[in-house]
Amino acid sequence: MTTVLTYTYVPDVVEKRDPFRPGHLALIDEWVANGSILAAGATGDPPSGGLIVFAGGQESAEEFVAADPYVSGGLVTEHRIEPWTVVAGAGIPAPPARA
Repeated sequence: MTTVLTYTYVPDVVEKRDPFRPGHLALIDEWVANGSILAAGATGDPPSGGLIVFAGGQESAEEFVAADPYVSGGLVTEHRIEPWTVVAGAGIPAPPARA
């Protein structure tokens, strides 16, 4: 199952993120290296949120949220975890063929 985590950031996240950014990016790098995260990045310009695609289910996303310095640092005002049915995408596993 593929799962998507979306974050909504505080309005002034760019000004506030510096103390938390190295830990946040290191966490993402660790999860990418072990295959748990397939893609991740900020949304908006300037950033208003983030989107992270997990190879696993809801539990993986919940574990990530609990460990993320952006969350504990108060930069994330809300998050949402949802299953994602992949229809097409390079490098992202598609579900079994439809009948």
